[in-house]
Amino acid sequence: MGIIKPERLKTGDVIGIISPASPDDLSKINKGVAYLESLGYRVEVGKNVGQQEGYLAGSDSQRLSDLHDMFKNKNIKAIFTLRGGYGSTRLLDKIDYKLIRNNPKIFVGHSDINALQIAFLTKCGLVTFSGPMVAVDFQDEISPFIEDLFWRILTSNKKIGKLQNPRNEKFFVLTKGRAQGRILGGNLSLFTSLMGTEFFPQQQLKGAILLLEDINEAPYRIDRMLNQLRLAKVFNMINGVILGDFINCFETNPDKKSFTLNEVIFEYFKKLKAPVIYNVRHGHIKDSITFPFGIKCVINSGNSSIEIPESAVK
Repeated sequence: MGIIKPERLKTGDVIGIISPASPDDLSKINKGVAYLESLGYRVEVGKNVGQQEGYLAGSDSQRLSDLHDMFKNKNIKAIFTLRGGYGSTRLLDKIDYKLIRNNPKIFVGHSDINALQIAFLTKCGLVTFSGPMVAVDFQDEISPFIEDLFWRILTSNKKIGKLQNPRNEKFFVLTKGRAQGRILGGNLSLFTSLMGTEFFPQQQLKGAILLLEDINEAPYRIDRMLNQLRLAKVFNMINGVILGDFINCFETNPDKKSFTLNEVIFEYFKKLKAPVIYNVRHGHIKDSITFPFGIKCVINSGNSSIEIPESAVK
């Protein structure tokens, strides 16, 4: 299956807002919308945004309806999600992937939203963006680092080029080498939760660069998920690894014996016969690098660099 790049975003375009996972406070949503409008974009909020059903932002059918409506609507040029949480995976077997393939658009989010992005890549070949969310990153003081890179990636059809950490903080090299491949992955918990399903990118993993990050997972849980990838021979298929931020991934009980996060990471990646770059600022943090999934990425541990030698939009 070929890779489909969405059209680039232009000032005056309409951005659709949906909430496929957990609900959020309407004041945060309104602040995020005001920010997008201040940049010269028009905004259309999904008709079911603001709904709540348990820990979900409305029923599965309501959240699915907003997703389908945004892809159907010819006036909508990009779809931004409000937040992650939980709920995206419940929609995967109900989505009309032909509709998405025939109406490719910019689709942005991270965390739980990664499930949709992985499925869109697997089923449609659509390039999506692991980036800021409206009720999380655009409702308060906006990170200038996020703003600069994010809007450049979405609005320019020139190559993205070298990616850097905020404040030029260095990447760490775990294993040496140079590799290139299509970048995919995202949240480790979501990625492993799709294994064994038709939405897992089994074919796309061959020769890929795998990006991983997570939040609030104790080291033994990170160990379990990485071991699942090892047993499934995922590490044998890929060309390289980018490790983002693993936030609050430590044992909270001082009486419980544990490995540290770094000890777990080193055990799985230090002997990998592929380049591994760590300390890449991506994930559940204020200054997060936006990564497009599905396009070429080059990692070079010799000069500790990550480069995207093409555009993510056309």
